[in-house]
Amino acid sequence: MNYAKKSILALGAVLFIGVAANTASAQTTPDTARKTTNTTTTPAPTDAANVVQALQSNSDYSTAFELVKTAKLDSALSVGGPYTIFAPSNNAFSALPAGTLDALKSDPAKLATVLKGHVVNGTYDKAGLIKALSAGKGKATVTTLDGQTLTLSVTADKKLQITNAAGKSAQVILYDLKGGTGVVNGINAVLQ
Repeated sequence: MNYAKKSILALGAVLFIGVAANTASAQTTPDTARKTTNTTTTPAPTDAANVVQALQSNSDYSTAFELVKTAKLDSALSVGGPYTIFAPSNNAFSALPAGTLDALKSDPAKLATVLKGHVVNGTYDKAGLIKALSAGKGKATVTTLDGQTLTLSVTADKKLQITNAAGKSAQVILYDLKGGTGVVNGINAVLQ
């Protein structure tokens, strides 16, 4: 027992000396070195500052991002929220009939209406969509910024489908581009 007590005391002394040495070292370290250490250990944010920046972060949705800016919706979607953007991919915009995209670009008011039909209030990331579909037993409805209804359902091949009031459908092909004011989910068609 005497040996055990001596070992514990020796271990305590070693720990005390180590802590004292670290404290003394930290007190004599210049402020700039301490600041550098603190800065490098702070994790970088993983999400975009807002939902528009989240949209911009994926080059497959660059057309949607440019159209949001053209319609002057970027400032509105950058604050408040949360919002969910069901963003058509570049391929979806390319599949529109000839001249449709140019016509939308030349009429910002009409463009804004079309784009608002792809944005809903609330955060519907993949987990939120699954929760809404489970609660609705395979179907759910959400309301767009322009007051229209989007119906969410699951297709026979287990894909999430979104259908607007006019009957136009698209499937979700990308989930969870997250930003501070919401989330972007990519879709394979324009809901117009």
